[in-house]
Amino acid sequence: MNKRRILIIEDNFEIREGTAEILNLTGDYEVITAENGKIGVELAIKHVPDLILCDIMMPELDGYGVLYMLNKYEATRHITFIFLTAKSERSDMRKAMEMGADDYLVKPFDDIELLNAIESRLKKRDSFQSVIPSTAPSLFLDEEEQNYLLKDLLKEARIKTFKKKQLIYEEGDSPLFIYYVMKGKIRTFLYYQDGRELSTGIHIDDLFFGYESVLLNEKYTDNAGALEDSEIALIAKDKFFELMYKKPAIATKFIKLLSGNIKEKEEQMLGFAYDSVRKRVANTLVNVALKSVENPNQDEVLIRISRDDLAALAGTANETISRMLADFKDEKLIVKEGNAIRIYSIEKLKNVKQ
Repeated sequence: MNKRRILIIEDNFEIREGTAEILNLTGDYEVITAENGKIGVELAIKHVPDLILCDIMMPELDGYGVLYMLNKYEATRHITFIFLTAKSERSDMRKAMEMGADDYLVKPFDDIELLNAIESRLKKRDSFQSVIPSTAPSLFLDEEEQNYLLKDLLKEARIKTFKKKQLIYEEGDSPLFIYYVMKGKIRTFLYYQDGRELSTGIHIDDLFFGYESVLLNEKYTDNAGALEDSEIALIAKDKFFELMYKKPAIATKFIKLLSGNIKEKEEQMLGFAYDSVRKRVANTLVNVALKSVENPNQDEVLIRISRDDLAALAGTANETISRMLADFKDEKLIVKEGNAIRIYSIEKLKNVKQ
């Protein structure tokens, strides 16, 4: 079996030689070393290794400079790249990932950490190359990496508190932000010509919303307001686009989110067309309940939502909601508890007949 070639770029002699010794002892790797970034770039271009371990803080050319230079050459821009850093600040890690690094190791690291990082990255590279051309690795990031980059955008976002019923944006506004729910519940909705509201979605903790108009570069076609007191992160759209351009996998993630939204709205429209009012109200309660449970296997849940909001979500009148809730109470499916509704069984509500 051919040995994998690994280039170590590290100005500290003990770390450089110690790391090389560990890799040589495995017998699986051909190891090349460089004592600074400038030499490292020259060796990378000459030998095109399978993986590079590179320190960040170095004379001549630092780690960021090395990665920048290697990204300029077709032969080296797709080499698996792991930063070695003595700093544990998240800003350094975020910068490394945004520039295109595949992983990072915080010094001091032990033998197992080093070997696991190398082996997992090489296996991932092999699996990608078996199904896609080697010219497109940046299209793929695993879910953990995507979430890491997206969540890290929040460090630069402005956090704003919205009171219950307060509007976040209105139809016709120009989009300036991608919104992320830190805490609370957000409702998106449209207005009928007679002034009634039709809810189009509910967004809970750890969900993005308002990105459709940003991606389409058009004004909002709906409204968004807080169903309860909520904390929202406002991510500037230029920062969002900057990340998408650097990491196309983020764009892929939002395409999937858009696809999911379309499917959800199609199901909602089919429900309006074919379901009875009874079934629509039951489905609305189920959808709200599923976005309120902490455990996906939880069957009983307490939800807090007004009759107005239920009517808007179900596309019916308040009087109809009151009548349906009374029927469901008589059938022992729900019970009113103050301003909240306790659903005894999500599964039974799902199976309510037309």
